[in-house]
Amino acid sequence: MKKLTAVLSAAAILGASGLSGCATNEEPALPEGWAAPDVDEVPDIAAMYQDADGVLTVGTNPPFAPFQFKDSDGALIGLEMDLAHAVAEVLGLEFRPVEQDFSMILPAVQSGQVDIGGSGFTDTPDRRENFDFVDTFYAGIQWAALAEGPRDVDPSHPCGLTVAVQRTTVSETDDLRPKQEACGGDLTILAYDTNDNAALAVLMGRADALSADSPVSSWAVNRSDGRMKMVGEMFEASPYGFAVPKDSDLGKAVAAALQHLIDTGEYARIMSAWGVEEGHVEHAMINERPIND
Repeated sequence: MKKLTAVLSAAAILGASGLSGCATNEEPALPEGWAAPDVDEVPDIAAMYQDADGVLTVGTNPPFAPFQFKDSDGALIGLEMDLAHAVAEVLGLEFRPVEQDFSMILPAVQSGQVDIGGSGFTDTPDRRENFDFVDTFYAGIQWAALAEGPRDVDPSHPCGLTVAVQRTTVSETDDLRPKQEACGGDLTILAYDTNDNAALAVLMGRADALSADSPVSSWAVNRSDGRMKMVGEMFEASPYGFAVPKDSDLGKAVAAALQHLIDTGEYARIMSAWGVEEGHVEHAMINERPIND
């Protein structure tokens, strides 16, 4: 009975908090003061890319709040959705998010099934071999754990812990898998299809900690009704961005559109609306190189 009560309590917190991607009367999915992007087309930038159907399709994998998740009506919302929407408006294109499995987004960009990938992608050297990344902000990995958990959790001493993570993210591949090897296997990794389920595993006591992008961990903690806390320092800070085809006109156009959003202040407004006050880029970059270099 105590276990069942704990499960129901955790599920209720996630449902009321927005971690599950659902809005309720108690906790709206959209942040207080949020406003939809309202940007005019910039003809010189729009001319940089000719789109056949006039639609900017963005592959994404909810829920991964605050980057992307669903409201109570099933609409895709979030930080990256707003940034991509604003970029589309600068380019004079209709914005259309396309829900996909995370592992299929980059192949979909490569095959032309979607125009860009927007799902919390870290701009890494390995990924740059096949894609370009229009960098949108800097963030790192940060762990979260129960505020009053049965074990001390320290990311620098992970051996013996059970850590939840979203499958195939950098938190799994670059954080947990190397630590598991260094621990001689004495680190249990619970990999889930979504970060919501990974956070739920911590709340239900199945995992000692959550490893995720720092804004994602912060979002989960802020909506856990005080049951979770951040642990350790942020590490492995890296650029995050929109994935585009390698050496494409689209990449240059998206970067130019982002620069326009930075110059006009719309970029900072969108970031702040979703509670991301640190890690802003000062200039548009492709693969960490300023577009004017």
